Amino acid sequence: MHDAADVAARLGATGYLADDELATVLFLTMRMQRPLLLEGEPGTGKTALAEALAESLDLPLIRLQCYEGIDATQALYDWDFPRQILHLRALEAAGTDATAEEAEKSLYDERFLLARPVLAALQQSPAVLLIDEVDRADDEFEAFLLEVLSTWQVTIPELGTVSAATPPHVVLTSNRTRELHDALKRRCLYHWIDHPGLDREVAIVRSRAPEVAEALARQVVGVVQQLRDRDDLLKPPGVAETLDWARALTHLGTTHLDLATAAATLGALVKYREDADRVRQALDRMLTT
Repeated sequence: MHDAADVAARLGATGYLADDELATVLFLTMRMQRPLLLEGEPGTGKTALAEALAESLDLPLIRLQCYEGIDATQALYDWDFPRQILHLRALEAAGTDATAEEAEKSLYDERFLLARPVLAALQQSPAVLLIDEVDRADDEFEAFLLEVLSTWQVTIPELGTVSAATPPHVVLTSNRTRELHDALKRRCLYHWIDHPGLDREVAIVRSRAPEVAEALARQVVGVVQQLRDRDDLLKPPGVAETLDWARALTHLGTTHLDLATAAATLGALVKYREDADRVRQALDRMLTT
């Protein structure tokens, strides 16, 4: 990609609309070979950006979903224990003259290695490595990531060191359920993805869901924007929910949003009973503004 405008154009061709600031920081991460740390509310398009980047570059997308308690084994590699047992039984059945040491060494062959996302990204690079919801992991896992992202290599005691010929494009996402450590942040370029304004969100709906009529898209986004301005919702809808709601309405043949249809399809927009009750009470007013 030649510049930020080229980045925005390529992402736009996949249906992802990036503003100038996001396109610029993404361009810099690729030129400087630095990971990109994206923070923002859930549903603002952080994961979708990594998917669009992989598609725009025609590269494989390798995803590591973080969770509480994840450790290096889940991210790096494991050994295919059942196949190793079968291999030992095959050696016994063949009556080979291999010593115990040779038999043990043969167990740790690359064909028995199960590459997890981080190792797979190093092996398959160039690739896009998405480390999703890194804020769910703990401090020890952050330290492990920092080491890998600094050296682009990992050591497997039985096989040696695996290095990426070309560093993968790395996108880390965080919903900011906790603060990440400064050491990891310093390794990355940073961008906060906020909810888009009305016109940009309408454009996103039209780009990602072209089957949705423009008038309906504008009505849907207008309601969603009003909901985000409220301070009494447990989880205001993100862009992902906007898209879900617009598609759901279109599947029902809706071309103009009315009170009954809006109330019947709220399950695509809000995901808490308390929020659904509050939105139902306010729908009539929101649809007439």
